[in-house]
Amino acid sequence: MSNTQSIEDLYSDAVGKGDDDNNAAAKLAVKQKQFKIKEIERLTKTKADNLGLLYTDLVGFPISPEALVLIDEAEAGELQALCFFYDGKNIRLASLDPANLKAADKAKELREKYFADVKIYLVSQNSFDYGLKMYKTIPKVKETVRGVKITEDDLNKYGEKFSSFKDLQAEITKAQITEVVTMIMAAAIKSNTSDVHIEAEEGLIKIRFRIDGVLHDAATIDKAAWEKIISRLKLLAGAKINVTDKPQDGRLSIYMKDDRVDIRASFLPTNFGESVVMRLLRSSAVGLEFKDLGLRSRAFDQLKREVERPNGMIITTGPTGSGKTTTLYAILKKLNNPETKIITIEDPIEYQLSGVNQSQTSKNYTFAQGLRSIVRQDPDIIMVGEIRDLETAEIAIQSALTGHLVLSTIHTNDAAGTVPRFLSMGAKPFLLAPALNAMIGQRLVRKNCQQCKREVKLDAETLKRVIEQLKALGEKDKQGINFDNLKFYQGTGCEACQGLGYKGRIGIYEIMAVNQEMEKLILGGSASEYDMRDNAAKNGMITMVQDGLLKALDGITSVEEVFRVSE
Repeated sequence: MSNTQSIEDLYSDAVGKGDDDNNAAAKLAVKQKQFKIKEIERLTKTKADNLGLLYTDLVGFPISPEALVLIDEAEAGELQALCFFYDGKNIRLASLDPANLKAADKAKELREKYFADVKIYLVSQNSFDYGLKMYKTIPKVKETVRGVKITEDDLNKYGEKFSSFKDLQAEITKAQITEVVTMIMAAAIKSNTSDVHIEAEEGLIKIRFRIDGVLHDAATIDKAAWEKIISRLKLLAGAKINVTDKPQDGRLSIYMKDDRVDIRASFLPTNFGESVVMRLLRSSAVGLEFKDLGLRSRAFDQLKREVERPNGMIITTGPTGSGKTTTLYAILKKLNNPETKIITIEDPIEYQLSGVNQSQTSKNYTFAQGLRSIVRQDPDIIMVGEIRDLETAEIAIQSALTGHLVLSTIHTNDAAGTVPRFLSMGAKPFLLAPALNAMIGQRLVRKNCQQCKREVKLDAETLKRVIEQLKALGEKDKQGINFDNLKFYQGTGCEACQGLGYKGRIGIYEIMAVNQEMEKLILGGSASEYDMRDNAAKNGMITMVQDGLLKALDGITSVEEVFRVSE
């Protein structure tokens, strides 16, 4: 059918082929519609050419669900734009108006989120409507909600009532059983708690919050209510209510407006009933930048230089809860860019990182198995949650020697214990020595509350220890310290810090970079912690204690807190 053929000619053609008037009219209507659509597409393409825009016709285009879901149906209708092509590197958007600022903003958002090349195409209304219909072909997955969902409105309702632990106790005493769990979670989130401990004792139930690494009694509950409360907790976490004589694990999530709190729950049978510990993991916590870790100038420059090397191993050390994972995530965030492929294997995945491929271990998927598979994925950077056996250590070392930057953690007291720990696992010294770039020892100290901190005088014994540590610093690091007038501070407790004197935490670090002399020690196969520490001291390493005391001089933390975590 030519574009110049008249409607009358179309009707005559239909009648001439023997159709009656009704059939001829029906066919005419179809051809009229086809004629109109083709004309609209022709005009749309002409418009695109005149404006220097890209053009496409979505009708019949194989739009994949993977492309469509990049923009949900409701937002596509609002933006008058949808995604019709995505191959992992390229994203193509169809828009009724490419000059629309909202569509342009969405394109920028997708470009930054998926590190992809994004282009916008002009389409007709008919073409766009066809694309919208394709949303109906996407399978709908019904959300599975474990137990009862805790909403942000619930948290806000109770959170406003809590300014101290006394308020929590007062509210729990008069609350119904169904509200107690929500109250506990609201108070925990508001006080920035990392772990909630609910423990059954002989005559009562004790609730304790771990805030900035230290446990505090928060409230108590009548023992008679315990059975109902733990049943509700199990229901929320997806654990079995009728199992009380075996340990169980569960998970639940609280979805908030600008954040998500993932909660890992552990249930353990004790002599007075089950004990529950809930670890709160905030998605927003991963927002910590490398520059905000708390590293001082020389240590910061040293670690920055090591993480920017293309290969080798960087190991963070310290006990559980010392901030090792946070440090690794901050390093990954610094290194994350479109040109770099990053893969992690974790147990579990604590925080989601956009642009990073994260995998989680399971019963049939160990660190060693995962690491072996990851190497075949052609990554630039690999993060292993923890090196705890020889097989994992050997694969990590081989990866570091074959062009990968490997980040991981190991359980030792300080950086000097890293090499002896590897050797005790059975790692080969001649491979370990060239593979290691740097070892990081760290702890987390509580920060003084800035609203109530006051200068404090140290007793003679403590002051003597402080001076000994500070005088052991290198000459450059001692510059500016007045040993005759050392000033230290500590929080006294106020409403802002719930009377604790501390609010928030910061890391204290020691960075041990591997030099030629240290390589020789490792190659000897019998390097002890003392040998490693002496070598690092000769090369001017600031120890964790010294780093903490320098932060105490700056008023960031207290001397008492530094010695509590580091000695």
